[in-house]
Amino acid sequence: MKNHKFLLFVLVLTLGLFLAACGSSDEGEESGAEGTEEDTSGEGEATASGDYSIAMVTDIGGVDDKSFNQSAWEGISAWGEVNGLSKGDGFDYAQSSDKADYMPNLTRFVRDEYDLVYGIGFELKEDIQKAAEQFPDTHFALVDDVVEADNAVGITFSEHQGSFLVGVAAAMKTTTDKVGFVGGVDSPLIKKFESGFIAGVKSVNPDIEVDVQYAESFADAAKGKLIATNMYDSGVDVIYHASGATGNGVFNQAKDIKQNDADRDVWVIGVDRDQHEEGVIGDHNVTLTSMVKRVDVAVQDLANRGMNGDFPGGEILEYGIEDDAITVATTNEEAMTEDIISAVEEYQEKILNGDIEVPHTEEELTTFLDSL
Repeated sequence: MKNHKFLLFVLVLTLGLFLAACGSSDEGEESGAEGTEEDTSGEGEATASGDYSIAMVTDIGGVDDKSFNQSAWEGISAWGEVNGLSKGDGFDYAQSSDKADYMPNLTRFVRDEYDLVYGIGFELKEDIQKAAEQFPDTHFALVDDVVEADNAVGITFSEHQGSFLVGVAAAMKTTTDKVGFVGGVDSPLIKKFESGFIAGVKSVNPDIEVDVQYAESFADAAKGKLIATNMYDSGVDVIYHASGATGNGVFNQAKDIKQNDADRDVWVIGVDRDQHEEGVIGDHNVTLTSMVKRVDVAVQDLANRGMNGDFPGGEILEYGIEDDAITVATTNEEAMTEDIISAVEEYQEKILNGDIEVPHTEEELTTFLDSL
């Protein structure tokens, strides 16, 4: 009899625990299921979750390229810190030393169940597209190009507008009427930088000569230094680079010249980040200004939208001057004089109010220059 009562007690207790567990499970699904189940439609069904995680795959420029890879990582790190996360536990990056590394790095982060994976740079376009198609339960974002998938976003910037403004600064600063542009890989993206820069220079003075050369690499500092050497030797005194880590060589050559001849003025215009520190040489600084493209702002913005259940899958996001995502650095107060800053601000206002439509292709540049 006692055994029967004990068995009955165990049965009732077990049933009670089972019902309690079901209640807890239902409650958890109502409050947190959307944060744990990825949205495959790209319309952002996921909600904020403490488990939300993001990662980035660099292009061959690397995470310390002093340019857009580094800016992206700074943004991701800042996002992680705000949300109480740490590298490897909520956010991370994978370094790519070769194009063959892109897909394995993307796949690793998918396998590790990161919610949002960024590809930094247009050179990852093909692999991001492939990954988005193969892994519909993961969100992807491509910086500097577009991707066609419901679970992916293209992050773009109005680089041509910022390049126009630093072109104005270059034209105001040159004393030789010769300036240079060093591009990384000759591509539609870098043509935006080149076209905007030339338009800005020529808007101030159509007679200024602009020497354009491409290194065909975003990671060849030696090639950047060689190009800069030839430009400075030819009389160019201001060089704008849009070449990632290749631009480190441009800075190195300008600093070498300044170190050997402190009275000679040669300048570099940085890109993506404020590259003021890259120009320090003794008591001098060869960084005139920088066209700051706030990749850090963009990656944080998208991460927050994804975490809050508003991932804009299938869209192309463009960040520009009006978003404070494209700016002109004024850190070098001695070089960026009041008259230069005033001119930059005047042209910026003309861009914002529509008086100037900045070209971003060679064809548009030709039409623009014909109108001057």
